[in-house]
Amino acid sequence: MSEYRIEKDSMGEVRVPKDAYYGAQTQRAVNNFPVSNLRFSREFIRALGLVKKHAASVNASLGELDNEIAAAIQEAAAEVSEGMFDDDFAVDIFQTGSGTSTNMNANEIIAKRANELKGEEVETVIHPNDHVNYGQSSNDVIPTSIRVAAVVTVKEKLIPALSHLKSAFEKKGAEFPDVVKTGRTHLMDAMPVTLKQEFEGYARQLELGVERLESALQRLSELPQGGTAVGTGLNTHREFGARMAEALSEATGFSFEEASNHFEAQSTVDAPAELSGQLKTIATGLMKIGNDLRWMNSGPNSSIGEIKLEALQPGSSIMPGKINPVIEESVTMVCAQVIGNDSAITIAAQSGNFELNVMLPVVAHNLLESIMILGNAARNLADRSVTRLTVNREKVADTVGRNPVLVTALNPVIGYDKGSKIAKKAYKEGRPVKEVAREMTDLTDEELREALDPIKMTRGGFME
Repeated sequence: MSEYRIEKDSMGEVRVPKDAYYGAQTQRAVNNFPVSNLRFSREFIRALGLVKKHAASVNASLGELDNEIAAAIQEAAAEVSEGMFDDDFAVDIFQTGSGTSTNMNANEIIAKRANELKGEEVETVIHPNDHVNYGQSSNDVIPTSIRVAAVVTVKEKLIPALSHLKSAFEKKGAEFPDVVKTGRTHLMDAMPVTLKQEFEGYARQLELGVERLESALQRLSELPQGGTAVGTGLNTHREFGARMAEALSEATGFSFEEASNHFEAQSTVDAPAELSGQLKTIATGLMKIGNDLRWMNSGPNSSIGEIKLEALQPGSSIMPGKINPVIEESVTMVCAQVIGNDSAITIAAQSGNFELNVMLPVVAHNLLESIMILGNAARNLADRSVTRLTVNREKVADTVGRNPVLVTALNPVIGYDKGSKIAKKAYKEGRPVKEVAREMTDLTDEELREALDPIKMTRGGFME
């Protein structure tokens, strides 16, 4: 720190970088937590800035804060929310469990900037605690910011991305309603399905994922703001919490309300943990989808090879011409990260003692990371893979015709035991089921053609 200024707090003097907008308390935290170099995300800082902006506005409307002071704070907090001071949010994620260091980081930035903005209009020096943090505590500001950031990011980023991927599967499936492929159970040949049916299954997974998110957001939209230190609302106006929820609803366009019980809202992170659980469920579904596409694309010559994913980049530094399913691999790694993040959040959610959870920063970091990377991966899968894939119709038709399990459609007529003998002979000799059944049954060619029509099998039911 070659150039610095001296800042003071209740513990004494601290050297702070000369051009930093933060002050002594932030610098102490920077010194105390040289852990990971991980910082709070843009999404979280955006929400934290909104909380500070509207806290000043609400306090002014309640007569708790001077109007000119409040106006300067609002302008500075808006700049924080818009990203002008992201570099000044310098405290590591692995800090005090309440997030007090980051709350004070915001208070100090906003106070310094507000004092610059007010010029000579306000005689009183705007103080980080007395003014910017008025009627608030880290214990309600940080969990409120987590919830606001998560709701906004899910609504703006993740749900649209999942819906986009769902639509991509539906549109791509609609291109191939007549493509009958071998179904697989236990990774072994089973009865046929259409490619459209498979893709509609993926689309339904994504649709249910959106429904799960919407349900979790109902609980996440209850805001702790107004509970202050321990949930009692000490040192804040009794209407502050409700008015803050109204103000944040208007600012974001999404519905928030004051927590029905501030002790629950501040002492637990049950609602964020619930959302994380739903993100994990979506990730497990996307993992399955990604792996299915990898299997269907595998080969191209020595494996399934039913679809062809677009070639996006060379797949090997040593094997010329090799192309890999890189988008699907990216998606499955994202899914693994989200599942891991959920484990961390689950442990963090257990760490509420009496009136406060003390792992709030790690919940914020992991939850928002999961939301963002899931949304990005889903959209990328749609745009760079699903919409561009093609179908190897000849390969699909050949494998369906040689599938000995097709004999299952004859069970109602010839019985399971007879069907088993036909299937084994067809597999052993590498012949189509229809040829072997013609030799081993009294069924006519027309009856066999009707019974063993793969497209009819995809519609379920018995033979007509």
